[in-house]
Amino acid sequence: MSNVTTALDIIASKAPGFKADVAIVLGSGLGGVVDAIRDAIKIDYKDLPGFPVPTVHGHGGQLVLGQIGSVSVAVMQGRAHYYEHARSDLMAEPLETLRDLGADQLILTNAAGSLLPDATPGNLMLITDHISMFGPNPLIGYRGDDRFVGMDVPYDPQIGSGLHAAASELGIKLFEGTYCWCTGPSFETPAEIKMLKVLGADAVGMSTVPECILARRLGFKVAGVSNITNMAAGMSATPLSHEQTLEMSKEGSANLIRILVHYFSRSA
Repeated sequence: MSNVTTALDIIASKAPGFKADVAIVLGSGLGGVVDAIRDAIKIDYKDLPGFPVPTVHGHGGQLVLGQIGSVSVAVMQGRAHYYEHARSDLMAEPLETLRDLGADQLILTNAAGSLLPDATPGNLMLITDHISMFGPNPLIGYRGDDRFVGMDVPYDPQIGSGLHAAASELGIKLFEGTYCWCTGPSFETPAEIKMLKVLGADAVGMSTVPECILARRLGFKVAGVSNITNMAAGMSATPLSHEQTLEMSKEGSANLIRILVHYFSRSA
C-alpha cells in the first residue's frame, strides 16, 4: 500500500467524508492562518506517511482540515524544504494526498526577502512568475511524458485576480512580482541579490518553486503569496536571521488571513 493511500485512510478515519475544495501550504510564521478555520480537525505529520516532519521553527507540522467561509480547506501548517533533506521532491506525496482529497486549487505561501524598495517588511506579494535555477528540478527521475510540465503560466491568473480583488476591498496593498527560489539555508549575499535583480527577481526565498512544479504536474491551479519579512541582503542595514523572519511575519500573516477569509467568502 502506498504512503498516499495510507495517509488518505488515516484522514478518512479522523474526518469521515471530508472533501477539500482548496489546499493551502503555509510558510514560516504563517501558521496563524489555521486560526481562521472553523470545525478544525488537526492531524500531525508524524501520523501521516509521506508527510515530512519540518525541522524548522515556525512550521507547525500539522494537516488542518475544516472550513474558511463556506469553502472546505486542507491546510498544511508548515512544509519541508530542500535544504532539510537535500531532496526537492519532498512535497510530492503530501500534494498528491491533497489532490486526492478533492482539492483542485493550491495556494502556496512563504516568507520572503524583498528586492522591491517599496515592498517593505509587513507587506504581501502575489507571485506571478518564478525563477528556478539554483536547485534541482523536483521531477528529475520521474518516468512518463507527464514529467514534461508546461510552465508558461505557473500561477493561475484567475485566482490571482480574486486575491487582488479581496485585498483591494479590504484596503490591503498586495504587490506582485517574480519570486526566486534559492536553496538556503544560508541567506543570499549582497552580490547574489544584485545578480537576481538583473535576472528579474522581485522577492527571494527558500521554498515554493518545487511545490509549484509538482502541483502543476498533478493538475492543480496554483497561486502563490509571499509574506515580506525582510529586505534582501545589501538593501538594509538590518542583519538577516530566521528570528527576524518570524518576528516580522506577524503583520503580513494577519493581513493574509483577512485576504484569504474574504477571498473564500467572495468565491462561495
